[in-house]
Amino acid sequence: MTLPQKTKISVALYVMAIITLSLMLLTMMFLKFSINGAAVGKTITLNGPWKFKTGDNQQWAQSDFNDSNWESINLTAPAGAHDGDVGLSGYVPGWAARGYPTYSGYAWYRMKISLDSVKKNSIALAGPPAVDDAYQLFINGVLSGSAGDFSGKVPITYSIQPRMFLLPESTKKENYITIAFRVWMSAATSGQAPDVGGIHIAPELGEKSSVESKYRFQWEQTIKGYIVEIVEPVIFILLAISLFLLFRSQQPPRSCKWFILALVLLAFVRANQAIYCWFQIESAHQYDIVTTILLRPLILGCWLMAWWEWYELRQPKWIPSIIVILTLIYMGTQLLGLPSVSSSMNSTFFQKMADNTRLLFVPLMLFIIYRGFLQQERKEWLVLLAILLVSVGLFAQEFAQLHIIPGIWFPYGVGVSTTQYAYAAFTLVMYIILIQKSRKVFVAVYPER
Repeated sequence: MTLPQKTKISVALYVMAIITLSLMLLTMMFLKFSINGAAVGKTITLNGPWKFKTGDNQQWAQSDFNDSNWESINLTAPAGAHDGDVGLSGYVPGWAARGYPTYSGYAWYRMKISLDSVKKNSIALAGPPAVDDAYQLFINGVLSGSAGDFSGKVPITYSIQPRMFLLPESTKKENYITIAFRVWMSAATSGQAPDVGGIHIAPELGEKSSVESKYRFQWEQTIKGYIVEIVEPVIFILLAISLFLLFRSQQPPRSCKWFILALVLLAFVRANQAIYCWFQIESAHQYDIVTTILLRPLILGCWLMAWWEWYELRQPKWIPSIIVILTLIYMGTQLLGLPSVSSSMNSTFFQKMADNTRLLFVPLMLFIIYRGFLQQERKEWLVLLAILLVSVGLFAQEFAQLHIIPGIWFPYGVGVSTTQYAYAAFTLVMYIILIQKSRKVFVAVYPER
């Protein structure tokens, strides 16, 4: 390798590091300075009381149906309450925390509303932006919109997005209207958290322009909430390119194929979260197949192989085979843990197996790190820090159970997870490591300089 080539590699590393840091700073500025005020215009928040009943009957949509014996629930949120994801305000617990901890399936919400305080020239409804998992909206017994696909026997669910529905022209002549939500939650969602189920943020009713303002505001929050999931994949790809350039320049060239593959897969799974939440091109079931069953097990396996490759370990020879077997078992148990694949009892059993299999990656990774650290003549403490940071992201669920720090933070009112912070710090530490390695290679090749 010539001196100009080495200089180009060093410059490229610095450029990649500067671009990465700039992207992080720009993202924080975007979260801080982008519009984050309250929606303009007056709307009526439909907190309730709502009439609520589990089960399903299409007659429950009719405005003249007698729901007096139904349970009454209120969707009024405490001051400052917001969802635990993007930071949408007005969040309340679902039916699992209201006496139905194991229920999944259909449930109905009904309310009769006076239109006296609403201008009747053009009335709209801002749909609830947080619902488990899909819903249909009925106005005076007429289907007026939905979130999810209800055409089949079992509804197909997608991410719940902000939605706006124009009320039928016939409502202009009415003094009262009956709004009914037919909500469906899958068995896969039940048990994920103690407060799942049904509507979490109350819908809002008002004149069209006011509701449009609320609708745009909710979309702004949703976009901001997942913008980090677009930025981090970019910096992962930049880091993968940096690794390739540096390791290829060494004499003899070192392999970094597993490290690059781990970064690419991690970039894809992070970006897919934004794709799933912003676009209706991937159902919840498809998301589970792609992310839960395929990508996450592969990512864990690739990261173990990446550190095996980083430390240039050769012994014991059975470690790579164990990683492959463990990854395949994890994928299989995750698949069998889906309620759509196994019965309710069996899916719970296989999901526990998947969780236990996932934990087996931890001692295996610690063993690899221990063997690699022992064989180093000069200990690389920064590498250990990088491993810790990326592991916080890879094992976020287990790390959250330690209750050391919150699992998600809300700077500027937008949710940013500890995982996202850990991955950002990992990337910066890795650039420091690569720049140091670049200097060592330079000294080894040109000691007189």
